[in-house]
Amino acid sequence: MKFSYNKLWKLLIDKGWTKSELRKKAGISSSTIAKLGKGENVTTDVLLKICIALNCRIEAIIEIIDKNE
Repeated sequence: MKFSYNKLWKLLIDKGWTKSELRKKAGISSSTIAKLGKGENVTTDVLLKICIALNCRIEAIIEIIDKNE
């Protein structure tokens, strides 16, 4: 099992935001955006900042998927 941030990228598209806009509005670093893009782990603090910036719940930006899929 692993985390997928595909929901986050879809939400950004729906809102018409770029990754750079998300970075600025959420107050996160470009290296964190890179980690998210690679599907790597980030802290819950980062996820909370993203949820606050996007005014959404965590399940709107992240999901758990089976590595074999």
